Amino acid sequence: MKNQIFIHAKEVAVELNISEAHAYKIVRDMNKELSKQGFMTISGRVSRKFFYEKFYGMEGGELHSVSI
Repeated sequence: MKNQIFIHAKEVAVELNISEAHAYKIVRDMNKELSKQGFMTISGRVSRKFFYEKFYGMEGGELHSVSI
């Protein structure tokens, strides 16, 4: 499943330990951001790469340090 290009809202809910409703809102917001950048999106799922970049600061599979 990790080899899939997209992450589904249900998987986002499990990954972040949140409700499915909240996960769908997060996916919807991410898709709006991608759409504004000119990308096509699919409801209920988002690019796995984009998801990990936004939540974990990962780019190309590498974790980047984030200052708090």
